[in-house]
Amino acid sequence: MYADDDRGARAEALPKLAAFPLVEALLGRRSRRFALGDEIPDGPLAYRSEHEPVPLTELERMLVLGAMGGTTGWHYSITRHARYAPHVSNYAGAAAGRTFPSAAGIHTAELFCTDDSGVYFFPTRDAGALVDPAVEEVTPDLVVERHQQRLRRLSDQRLYLPAEEPYLEGHNTWCVNVPGSLLVIPVADIAQHLLAVLCFFVQNGYGIYDDVHHREIPGLAEFSTLVDVEEPFPLTFAEQYALTEATAELATACYAGVLMLQAMGLGGWMFDGIDRFSMLGASGNPDVPGLGFRYDEDERWSTPNPTGRAGVFEAYCPPHYPDMAAAVETFAERKFGPGGPFHRDTPGAWTDTPGFRGSALVHDEEFKACVALQAQYVDETFGKFPATVPTVFILNYVQAHHLDLDFYDRFFKPGAYLRTHATHMADWHGGSEGTGHR
Repeated sequence: MYADDDRGARAEALPKLAAFPLVEALLGRRSRRFALGDEIPDGPLAYRSEHEPVPLTELERMLVLGAMGGTTGWHYSITRHARYAPHVSNYAGAAAGRTFPSAAGIHTAELFCTDDSGVYFFPTRDAGALVDPAVEEVTPDLVVERHQQRLRRLSDQRLYLPAEEPYLEGHNTWCVNVPGSLLVIPVADIAQHLLAVLCFFVQNGYGIYDDVHHREIPGLAEFSTLVDVEEPFPLTFAEQYALTEATAELATACYAGVLMLQAMGLGGWMFDGIDRFSMLGASGNPDVPGLGFRYDEDERWSTPNPTGRAGVFEAYCPPHYPDMAAAVETFAERKFGPGGPFHRDTPGAWTDTPGFRGSALVHDEEFKACVALQAQYVDETFGKFPATVPTVFILNYVQAHHLDLDFYDRFFKPGAYLRTHATHMADWHGGSEGTGHR
């Protein structure tokens, strides 16, 4: 159920939101950090807000989350590859598209968030298409309605990050995770993404070798009918490939969220100035548990390695799986099992969806054994999977908050904020518009 503010906003603000021009969002995007209740204690922009913080309503929170990770229908998959024809390319890990792109539809990222009411997990990568433009008009209101049950509360307290270094970079200690704000944290499973890359390689006839220790993967020659054992790819190249593709998910999810802030008239910005280890739970300080991810340390690694939070977000590797063969089986089930992108009964965007989805070749036992052999070698040799990049990765965050227009009116020329910021309190909260310039 929504509060009175939300019910009023649905009638007044959502039609304006749906009509907001994309070009205005693109050209008007700025990092607007000064929220109601903030203070800059010194320097040329020293200022103390005369207002109390105003938290985002449930509707506002869901609109931001929906923009950053909501499903938008069934994605169209890879259209054709001559090597597989007449079968379709079976790279994807999920069947639904989201508000941000994912390389080949792999989709390993999920969202966490925190505000004054607690810490939340917002899983959508395997939710299926919660809206479908083939059969209904997709609106912001519908996205909120269909996605609000996905939000899972993990704590009733705001995530605790001391407002000091090393937890926050120095320039963020005054403005990040402040009362009234919503902080959204996209998280990527690089272990799973690397499995997808290894599958992609094997599908195209390639294996990997250990370029760190300058040796071949023992036993890979047994799969010479699948991969070219004479010209394998370097392990480090494969891991950079996985990390970069997954990071694109994190960054574009955040960018989609920031565009939504412009349309809604919320302040905030996209940034990376929070210590990643503190956020995930590897700060080393028991008073700063972050998101509570398990992490391990090893003398072979330069940094701790978070792998997931049990029962919430678990990377596709040990200790969450007994071995890499089990992780490969789970990944194959995600692709080819019920609800997966290559299961005949999964709905889709095509006029003959069962025919399209069912035309993909299922990974057979030999294929999975080839992928698992390489993955297991990496895990056993380096004590972790992947070997040279983090198992779980975060980079960008989005903070959303209500702007203190008085600050911008005092220190900035006209144009420092959009018309949506000037009218936000009236449109979304039934308050006065204020006297700020646009």
